[in-house]
Amino acid sequence: MLELDAGLEFHPENDTDFFALLPEQPAVCLIEPREEKAEPHLIRTANLRRRLQRLLGPVDPSSKRLNLREFAQQVRYRVTSSAFEQSLTYYRIARQYFPKRYKDLMRLRPSPVLKINLKNAYPRCYVTRHISVNEKGEPTGGIYFGPFASRKAAQAYADSVLDFFKVRRCQIKIRRDPNFPGCLYSEMKMCLAPCFAGCTKEEYNAEVNRLVEFLETSGGSLRGTYEQERERASEDLDFERAAAVHKKLEKLDDALRAGPEIARRVQDLNAVILQRLAEDQTIGIFGVRGGRLAEPFALRFGDTSQPRSAEETVRDYLETMMNAPPPGNGNARQSATELGEHLRLVARWFYSNPRQGEIFFREKDWPYRRILRACARLLAPPKEEASETKP
Repeated sequence: MLELDAGLEFHPENDTDFFALLPEQPAVCLIEPREEKAEPHLIRTANLRRRLQRLLGPVDPSSKRLNLREFAQQVRYRVTSSAFEQSLTYYRIARQYFPKRYKDLMRLRPSPVLKINLKNAYPRCYVTRHISVNEKGEPTGGIYFGPFASRKAAQAYADSVLDFFKVRRCQIKIRRDPNFPGCLYSEMKMCLAPCFAGCTKEEYNAEVNRLVEFLETSGGSLRGTYEQERERASEDLDFERAAAVHKKLEKLDDALRAGPEIARRVQDLNAVILQRLAEDQTIGIFGVRGGRLAEPFALRFGDTSQPRSAEETVRDYLETMMNAPPPGNGNARQSATELGEHLRLVARWFYSNPRQGEIFFREKDWPYRRILRACARLLAPPKEEASETKP
C-alpha cells in the first residue's frame, strides 16, 4: 500500500506547469536523476510543491542552498495524511534505495527494552537496545519487555518494579562465596543475595519466575496476590497487616501507572494503529504482530461495491495477520534488525506529542466495535469545519 503512486517528468523549460500540478500537501518524494549511475534523492516534506520549488527552481547564484534543477529527470511521490504514514513510507523507500545508510537518514536507533537474561544462571533485569531472535524471527534468550521512550524511562520503570522483587541488580559474576561481603541491596534485604549463598538456586529461580509473570501480566499477577493477602488479613481481623498490604497495593499502582500502555512482552505486542489516509473516506489500518509491522490495509468507507461490512473486513485483515507464518527468513541477524526497527517506528509514533491516530491492543481478543468507532472519529470533520457548515 505504501508505494510512490504518483509521478511527473521534470523539464526545466516547463517548470511553471510542473509546479502547478504538484499538491500542496505532506508527501514522501523521490527525485530521480538524469544520469544512470547517479543516486536518487529522497525527501519527506510538509508541503510538496513548496519544497520542490526550492529544490528545482531557478538557481540563485548568491545562495548556497541545494539545487537539483540540472540533476532531476522525474519525481515520484506519495501524498501522506499523517506523520506515521509518512515515516513508514519513508522507511520503506529508504531501505529499498539506500540499504547501507537508511538508518542514518532516519536516525533510526532501536528502542530500549527491559530484558531478563534467562541464559544466565542468576538472571537480572536490565535495559538493552538489542533483541536476540531465532531463525523464525522469535525473541530468544530471555524475556523482553517494552518498548520505552528512552533508556532513562526504561530504567526508571525497572527500578520501581524491582522494589517488589528480590532479584539482583548488580553486574558481578555470581560465585556463591560465603566470604563475599555482599552489596547495599543485600544489606537492605532487597536481594536474595546469591553472591554469598544467601539463597538456594531454586529459591532465586522462583523469585525470577515471579518477576517474569509480573511482566507477562502487566502487574496483574502481583496485584492479585496482594488483594488476596489483604482480604485474608481483613477476615482474620489483622487490620495492621491489611493496612500494610494496602500501602503495598498503592505503591504498586503508582509503579504501574508510570509504565506506558504499549510496554509489554515484545512477542505479545499485538496492536492495530489507525490513521486517516489522503484518499476520501479511507482509513489506513496498520497491524502490529509481535512487535513487527504487518502489511497495512486501506479501509474504504465510501466504496459501496464491497459486499462485506467494515467489521468483517477488519476482522479478516487482523485474523489473517495473526495466522500468518512466522516472519523469520532464516537470517537471525537480519530478522533482529528488522524487529528493532519496527519497534522503533511504532514507539516513535506512540510517544510523539501530539499523536495523530489511535491504537488498540489485542488482549484476549480484538476490540472490533471500539476500532470501528475510532474510524468514525478519525473520518469526522474537525470541529471548526463542522461549525462552519452549519446554517
